[in-house]
Amino acid sequence: MFPNPVNAYTSIQKEALSGRELEASVLMRAGLMLKQVQDNWDATDRDAKLLEAIKFNQKVWSFFQAELTDPENPLPKNLREDILNLSIFVDKRLFEIMAFPESDKLTIVMDIDFNIAAGLRTTPTEQ
Repeated sequence: MFPNPVNAYTSIQKEALSGRELEASVLMRAGLMLKQVQDNWDATDRDAKLLEAIKFNQKVWSFFQAELTDPENPLPKNLREDILNLSIFVDKRLFEIMAFPESDKLTIVMDIDFNIAAGLRTTPTEQ
C-alpha cells in the first residue's frame, strides 16, 4: 500500500524550520490536501477529506490574518493589506466550495497556496 502523499510530505518536514520555511511548508500541506481531494473527487470519503482540507486551509489563513493585523508585524503596510485581501478571497472561495462543492473550484485556492509557499521559499535578494 502506498503512503498518503500529504502524510509523507509532513513526515519529511520534522526538522527545525525557519518562520518563512514553516509558513511555506504549512501552505504546501494545505495545497496538497486540496490537490489530493481534487485528484480523488469520486472517492467515497471525498466529503470528509474535503471538509478536512477546507478546515486546515481556513486555520492557515486565519493564522495569517491574525499575524498581519498585529501592529508589530514588520511587513510593509501595503503588502499586509494585499495579503489580507487575498485571505478574504480565499475565505470566500472556501465557503463557496463548502456550499457548492465542485472539483474545479479547488484549483484557485491550491494555486494561491502553492504560489505563496514558493514565494516564501525564495531567498530575498539584497538591494
